[in-house]
Amino acid sequence: MELNNKIALVTGAAQGIGKVVALKLAANGANLAISDLNLEKLNETVHEIKELGRNAVAVRTNVADFKETEAMLEETVHKLGGVHILVNNAGITRDGLLLRMKEEDFDAVLSVNLKGVFNCTKAAVKYMSKERYGRIVNIASIVGEMGNAGQSNYAASKAGVIGFTKTVAREFATRNITCNAIAPGFIETAMTQALSEEVREELAKQIPMGRLGTPEDVADAVMFLVGSGSAYITGQVINVNGGMYM
Repeated sequence: MELNNKIALVTGAAQGIGKVVALKLAANGANLAISDLNLEKLNETVHEIKELGRNAVAVRTNVADFKETEAMLEETVHKLGGVHILVNNAGITRDGLLLRMKEEDFDAVLSVNLKGVFNCTKAAVKYMSKERYGRIVNIASIVGEMGNAGQSNYAASKAGVIGFTKTVAREFATRNITCNAIAPGFIETAMTQALSEEVREELAKQIPMGRLGTPEDVADAVMFLVGSGSAYITGQVINVNGGMYM
């Protein structure tokens, strides 16, 4: 398996894209630390990873808190022996048109989606630098590139993630640490499944490939970016959106 002896940390892995990414990495041989605020669902993911024959630990973490992310990395290294791969997936939405958006909703989204990526990356590169090896994948979004009405906070956070990704890539390239972003389009998750069938059909009409993406589509892109075939790729944004934004 390509990721044998590799240790990966995936945030926001209790469900949705993060969970599927974690299972994909485990299926390819990685041992995992996974984090989320929902410990019950996180433990369910741990159970599924162990059924694949890999080691896994659950670490309840608020990624917006730097001290908690430091503790998360310390626990990962202590229990699994290191960290080679970081997938910054944790994120929240607090949608609303700008004139109605509350300041606390803007701050909350930036704290988790952008500062959370800073916190986890800063805590992880300390260990990766010593190993002279690291693969960091940040989950951005199509709206960070094209904007979306009602999501000024979310779009701003994801645009920030893209700029952050390119800067980290430049700072750590000489230490064999790559940092790339994936910008998913509209993906079949609990969030999009909550939309009406009519809205989902209208969304699909805007996508050249004629369908919403799946978490597996995103997980496949993550697997590529942490695998040996992408060793010379850093600072890039991989769009997984069915051609919706080119």
